[in-house]
Amino acid sequence: MAVVEKHMRCPAESVVEILRDGWSYAAWVVGASRIRSVDARWPAPGSTIHHSAGAWPLVINDKTVARRWDGESRLELQARGWPLGEARIRIEVVPDPHGGCTVTMTEDAVRGPGTLVPRPLRTLLLVPRNRETLDRLALLAEGRGLATGSSAA
Repeated sequence: MAVVEKHMRCPAESVVEILRDGWSYAAWVVGASRIRSVDARWPAPGSTIHHSAGAWPLVINDKTVARRWDGESRLELQARGWPLGEARIRIEVVPDPHGGCTVTMTEDAVRGPGTLVPRPLRTLLLVPRNRETLDRLALLAEGRGLATGSSAA
């Protein structure tokens, strides 16, 4: 299981706003090349983001389903990317006392050929990708905080 953590210099609410915006996912999720549609209820459990991955002409169209959302700090997803398979992802946002927050992303393959890759190798492949994903999320969230005047010191 790949676990990546990043401290962000913005309020947790800035990160949560981005998680709520399914249309923003291609801007920060590494591998997502475009968003085709987002359920109006996103990220309520059972709602879906229809996305594409890859570069034209090698594009895979699939979807990500919200499995759990507490509205303020924890989002769990089931991301599909067939023919590679499916992954379970958990994103947790924890405010810190200085106005920033720590975001933890946990991911592992749960269905399909990806589960045949030994877990240590899966982790080795997922950690750099997820570090970049959180770096992109931080750029958006911290930039949003600056734009609204609510960045952490």
